[in-house]
Amino acid sequence: MSSATQGTTPYYFVPAPSRHPAYAAFGLFFVIFGAAQWVNHQAWGKWVLLFGMLWWLGVLYQWFRDAISESMGGLYGRKIDLSYRWSMTWFIFSEVMFFGAFFTALWWARSHSIPALGSLENALLWPDFKAAWPSVSPGASSAPIGIVEPFQTMGPFWLPTINTALLLSSGVTITIAHHALRANQRGRTIAFMWLTVLLGAVFLGVQGYEYYHAYTDLNLKLTSGIFGSTFFMLTGFHGFHVFVGMLMLLFITLRLQRGHFSADNHFGFEGAAWYWHFVDVVWLGLYILVYWL
Repeated sequence: MSSATQGTTPYYFVPAPSRHPAYAAFGLFFVIFGAAQWVNHQAWGKWVLLFGMLWWLGVLYQWFRDAISESMGGLYGRKIDLSYRWSMTWFIFSEVMFFGAFFTALWWARSHSIPALGSLENALLWPDFKAAWPSVSPGASSAPIGIVEPFQTMGPFWLPTINTALLLSSGVTITIAHHALRANQRGRTIAFMWLTVLLGAVFLGVQGYEYYHAYTDLNLKLTSGIFGSTFFMLTGFHGFHVFVGMLMLLFITLRLQRGHFSADNHFGFEGAAWYWHFVDVVWLGLYILVYWL
């Protein structure tokens, strides 16, 4: 949401009937259909997926453009602002539950499943099993012979620690940008927003190199037992969220350069900042539970 520049702000804005939801559903149908065919070894499925993604992204561009025009046209009042705030709050809550499920899977496998499989009750069924975490060596720990190749775990030094410093720094820069916007210092706001976007991009670059190092040097893969699957699910989904948050901040920065938002009315900026701080907090939990423990 941004500043009203013209017209009279209604008490509650009701948009006219829109084609965007139907068009978005049409694109998502081809995304799901194409992806399903692709994973089932149909070569044409990837082209259907590509068509659906391009269609869907085009619809989102038009949808967001119309919403920005309505906001800049002075149609969004306090009620719309509240609805956006509640919507973003519940969206972030759903993301908390999403990551909570993966953190719980990691904790349950480590603290309950593996010790239970190594108990006396299972000794007759699997006498060579050793309830060790993580399963780094076939037959010598919790990895059965012939199923999981030997691998090394990813420690906190140095790539994960560098990424932690990058994300924490980005949390500082976006906070500075927010305070600058509230002080009506647009130039300072834009400068620190670009710095935040840059830090997010560098984080993704470092994580990409970390994955390359894991696969080539440590033989740590998605198939490396429960450790490998939880490691890549947690870090991979977090990296995707960093990418989405970086895109949010990029578009907000471009809007700032076009004169959107004001010192008193800038929820579009705040919503993106909320999401970015959430990404930071998730990474701190991931950094401790995955890389250190």
